[in-house]
Amino acid sequence: MPMQQGSSCAVITPMTDSGKIDIPSFRNLLKYHINSGTDNLCILGTTGEASVMSMDERAQVITTAVDMVKGKIPILCGTGTINPNHVKEMTQQAIDLGCDASLVVTPYYVKPPQRGLIKHFTDMADLGLPVIMYNIPGRTKVDLSPQSTAICAEHPNIVGLKDATGDLDRVKEIRSLVGDDFLLYSGNDDTASNFVMRGGDGCISVTANVAPEQMHDMMVAALEKDADLVQQINGPLMGLHKNLFVESNPIPVKYAAWRAGLIKSPFCRPPLAQLDAKYYKDVETALYAAGLLDFEILGFDAKIPAMGVNSAAEGSWNYVSLNVHA
Repeated sequence: MPMQQGSSCAVITPMTDSGKIDIPSFRNLLKYHINSGTDNLCILGTTGEASVMSMDERAQVITTAVDMVKGKIPILCGTGTINPNHVKEMTQQAIDLGCDASLVVTPYYVKPPQRGLIKHFTDMADLGLPVIMYNIPGRTKVDLSPQSTAICAEHPNIVGLKDATGDLDRVKEIRSLVGDDFLLYSGNDDTASNFVMRGGDGCISVTANVAPEQMHDMMVAALEKDADLVQQINGPLMGLHKNLFVESNPIPVKYAAWRAGLIKSPFCRPPLAQLDAKYYKDVETALYAAGLLDFEILGFDAKIPAMGVNSAAEGSWNYVSLNVHA
């Protein structure tokens, strides 16, 4: 099933309190995304804690996703790391188990030159599975240039780019180099609507873990260039876009999903940890503002977004204080 425009959820991997993969909770999450209109499902990315999983555990996640959503939602499987041989091993596993595409990040830490990045991506594409390249220089310390993106896009199996540079001016530049059929996804929830309004195709979203229907609807509105509807949908989500990153991803979003009743535990595998208690109010207030949490059981002063937005596309926001008591 080919990758689609719209909202792709970078899905969390639920764990038990002992750190084992919670397959029943994962299946429930997948049902939630089917029912909520998620356009693509991205498994085994950073948000899914793939870097601390064995190949056998990866197989558990993939086979569960294929069993639940194959043919209903395209399955994008993260297969990126530093060592090209390991990337090939994970990509071949994704092929063998039935994924629809692979998400391959630029090799991090080692800072390959542009020619090395081009070879890396085209070598992975030669395996036969459609590739979405992933450029996130803030984490990897290497930036895939628009020109290198265009060279890679000439490969028939390289079908798109997840851009998490935060540079919205790149959308127009890259689009002019790769044409209209190449998929451009934002990797930043807070500016995703603006990215799409400028010519992108969608987002690969962390917020969509807890607000999948809203993210789908917002991406549809952005693709239709309906700025008023984008503002209406995105306004209540701005707190999530911000507060799901108060600590390293996926720590806050697993707490949010647990707090919203979507998973049984917020456990993250080491070297990550569970959310620091000082951020509980930040995440819970964002859930409340998005209409995803009832604060009747809480008793603190919640600062929630006012229902007026200066510019939803740019992510500006006004706040009011609301006393919430048990």
